[in-house]
Amino acid sequence: MKPIAVQQRLTWLLFWGQSASSAAYLAGSTVGAIAAVQMTGSAIYAGLPSAVYQFGSAAAAYPAARLMEREGRRLGLALGFGLGVVGAALVGAAINAGHFALFLLGYAIVGLTRGVADQARYAAAEMHPAAERARAISLVVWGGTVGAILGPALVGPMGHWALVTGQNELAGPWWATVALFGLALALTFLFLRPDPRDLARQLAAEDAPETGAVNASPARPLRAIFAQPGTRLAIAAMVVGQLVMVMIMSITSVHMTAHGHALGDVSLVITAHTLGMFGLSMISGRLADTFGRPVTIMAGVALLTAACLLAPLSLVTGVLAVALFLLGLGWNFCYVAGAALLTDTLSFSEQTRLQGGNDLVVNAISALGSLQSGVLLALIGFHNLNWLGLVIALLPLLLALRYASLRRRPAPTATTGS
Repeated sequence: MKPIAVQQRLTWLLFWGQSASSAAYLAGSTVGAIAAVQMTGSAIYAGLPSAVYQFGSAAAAYPAARLMEREGRRLGLALGFGLGVVGAALVGAAINAGHFALFLLGYAIVGLTRGVADQARYAAAEMHPAAERARAISLVVWGGTVGAILGPALVGPMGHWALVTGQNELAGPWWATVALFGLALALTFLFLRPDPRDLARQLAAEDAPETGAVNASPARPLRAIFAQPGTRLAIAAMVVGQLVMVMIMSITSVHMTAHGHALGDVSLVITAHTLGMFGLSMISGRLADTFGRPVTIMAGVALLTAACLLAPLSLVTGVLAVALFLLGLGWNFCYVAGAALLTDTLSFSEQTRLQGGNDLVVNAISALGSLQSGVLLALIGFHNLNWLGLVIALLPLLLALRYASLRRRPAPTATTGS
């Protein structure tokens, strides 16, 4: 009998760990660009903290996955959140000291935490049967909604506390980040037992005699894994969804302020985007489990293309808010369904290696997208940038249609001589 109650408890623990870590990052990062400008005196460095963070995430993804393969999810995630405590403390101290190099170092370490924390969705997926994986992933992703609400809400009170205690106002939110990463560390290290990796091994062993499924197979060469249309579709969905989302989202605030929008308008649009990214995760997970991963990915691509078509049409705040909401929701559909499909196509012995490699690529693409979006805005403008995003978004759609076509083909029948 499968330990259903244990699976549910551990999945909810992963949810709360994700909620705390998401709130931790958002509490600090809300003032990160402002702090960079304050320390350097130049707006040209405003995007550097985010890029350093994304490159840190990319650098950590593959080593974190391999570490969790050897030592388990609990210790790996706890180590990641511990790094978050150290990194956030360095950022807070650097802001108080006006030390930009230390500030970037702290940001990079916090980025390492993100690269580790992202593995929580795979930890949830691997301890559930295939029919429930997308919902498990979506529950963990949904934790970002809590972070999106709690993190920014702490900025004002913690900034005031920092001023009262004689610190730089912008350092205050980072001490909240330290506390929240500490909470995620405590929840994970103390209560994430038994280890999700061990439950996944048990599930693979139980399924093997009944299904002969890929989850029970030994590790295959990378060439054989990437020969699977499902694997290619899963990776393309996550990489392309991330790239298109980052390209458009990261530059929309610049586009709005250049056309006279107040910060309140920008905040409303970004809030709508965050709601699209995380708020409806439970729906995307249920859709992926009920109607299939490829159908959900195709729906995600449709949402991304709708966002790219709508965003350049108007400067009205409400229109931009709808466009960015659709952009976030399209990313969510591709992210949740892609992660579930990737887990489906891998054996247990292959999962952590390929999941970590996938996250490395996704985070590296995100960092490059952040760096290049400003250049592209200057070269081709916001309208053409959205058209470029639309064209890129079509890649997983083509792969999904190809995958669906292959699955509909009848299996070849053997012929026998007379």
